[in-house]
Amino acid sequence: MTATSLRDKWHRYFSNPETSRYLIHRLLSENFRVYAKRYAFAFFFMGLVAASTALSAWIMRDVINEIFVSKDFDRVVMVSLVVMAIYMTKGFATFMQTTTMARIGNAIVAEMQRKLYRHFMAQGADFFEDYPSSELITRIGHNAAAARAVMDLLVTSFGRDLLSLIGLVAVMVIQNPTMSLIAFVIAPIAIFVVAKLIKRVRSIAKDQFVSMTQTTKTMQESAQGFRIIRTFGLADIMAGRMNEAIEGVERRANKIANLSARTSPLMETLGGIAFALVILYCGWQTILGGQTPGEFIAFLTALLLAYDPAKRLSRLQVNLENHLVGVRLMYEVIDRPTRLVEKPDAKPLGVSEGKVKFDHVAFSYGKDKAVISDLSLTLEGSKTTALVGPSGGGKSTIMALVQRFHDVTGGAVRIDGTDIRDCTLASLNDHIALVTQDTVLFSGTIRDNIRFGRLDATDAEIEQAAKNAFAHDFIMALPDGYETSVSENASNFSGGQKQRIAIARAMVKNAQIVLLDEATSALDSESEAKVQAAFDRLSEGRTTLVIAHRLSTIRNAHKICVIKDGELVEEGSHADLHAKGGLYANLVKLQIEK
Repeated sequence: MTATSLRDKWHRYFSNPETSRYLIHRLLSENFRVYAKRYAFAFFFMGLVAASTALSAWIMRDVINEIFVSKDFDRVVMVSLVVMAIYMTKGFATFMQTTTMARIGNAIVAEMQRKLYRHFMAQGADFFEDYPSSELITRIGHNAAAARAVMDLLVTSFGRDLLSLIGLVAVMVIQNPTMSLIAFVIAPIAIFVVAKLIKRVRSIAKDQFVSMTQTTKTMQESAQGFRIIRTFGLADIMAGRMNEAIEGVERRANKIANLSARTSPLMETLGGIAFALVILYCGWQTILGGQTPGEFIAFLTALLLAYDPAKRLSRLQVNLENHLVGVRLMYEVIDRPTRLVEKPDAKPLGVSEGKVKFDHVAFSYGKDKAVISDLSLTLEGSKTTALVGPSGGGKSTIMALVQRFHDVTGGAVRIDGTDIRDCTLASLNDHIALVTQDTVLFSGTIRDNIRFGRLDATDAEIEQAAKNAFAHDFIMALPDGYETSVSENASNFSGGQKQRIAIARAMVKNAQIVLLDEATSALDSESEAKVQAAFDRLSEGRTTLVIAHRLSTIRNAHKICVIKDGELVEEGSHADLHAKGGLYANLVKLQIEK
């Protein structure tokens, strides 16, 4: 067989993503080389542990023979010192092995979590529509830990348990080959029974991950929506959901524990039978065959010490299958291609006028019906354009296409004549500021959140932006001012306050293009007036795209575009469109009548 055919067979053996061997091979190839020096260090001490374990069995022959046969006290002292040295070496090696493996494991978890997070952030909006946040949270925690568990199991099983077992078996064979043969008859039976458990563990572990995701999801919804839960009396319903998810995790964890635990009574029973047969044979050999008791004790010690590593190795594949489910789910996300990719020759976007043009744009979500069909629309530089129209007409999609959260399926979106697919994503983001209806403030202080608009902004620039956004006064009224911490979901601020902090963040960025997505629709009239005044300042001299339903937000726009079913049906100023008596006039009439 040629080297090429061997490589081909090797490749085929490990190339099926559905198999456990593929996952193990991939995990090892991606991580073992990175930490090879550290693993070599750990292997060295595992070898010391294995050698110490084998020597502790071997030395029992001399212990027994010197005490009960030779009765030589000086040699007993020497043997005692050797035993002491063996166990001191084993203790030190165990400590070094454990701490080294812990450091490697922690590094693997950290790197896997970083890799997953980077991959999440490189995806388009469709990725976050396909995967709920609760599932992503579970994957970045559980799956990275599963990768570490698999690596730890493989390394410790082959570096510690297998070496120890080999050393102890060597002691047994040297002491008495016939007795060793009697002890080894249990191995084929154990392997056969364990193989039957593996498939069941794999399916149960996958279902368990689904239940863990549901637990996270329910907890997340409960924390975010506790006011609604309290108001509408939904506590019992949510508790029922949580109980169902928890019981699912518990039930499947119990099943896995049950399957895994079946290997213990199997090994206990088979080990006990082998041990009894060995005692019978050794007794006959010692009493009638003239064998020294030291050889008998050394063999029994090796046999008993071999039991623990043999039992762990017998459970190896069951435990591996449990954790490989998490590894498989991790690679499922990592292997998902990033749809929004930069061209190899992408160049930084240069913006002067800030003119945004939709040039016969078409877009659809996957195989669904087109959301936008042959849309031609121009956002004039340094002017405000408002999008209005029935819900579901494509307004938010148009805004998302400007940011290149999705790629168009036809036509092009251009900024100052440049197709945004031809520029780098970072440079596109640099020229766009966004304020949405659902304002997102991050953990940290108010100052931190405003500075997220531009990380090199000075404190003076941050405070000036807050003043321009009419946020400075309420911020200074807080006990800690700009150093006030933002609670989860920014629940310690009103809707209007959150919006003004978000506007200050956009002002600090000082981008030429500003996107406002229904940013006042959830505010009361007083808050809306303050936020609107802040919007007016933010929009000065910038290309602004506004999605809004309230007339107060769009009445003074330079141009209003009416979008229906992904098409531009009307375009003009408020006065012109109102006088025309078309769809826009009807929308105005409906709002006035409300």
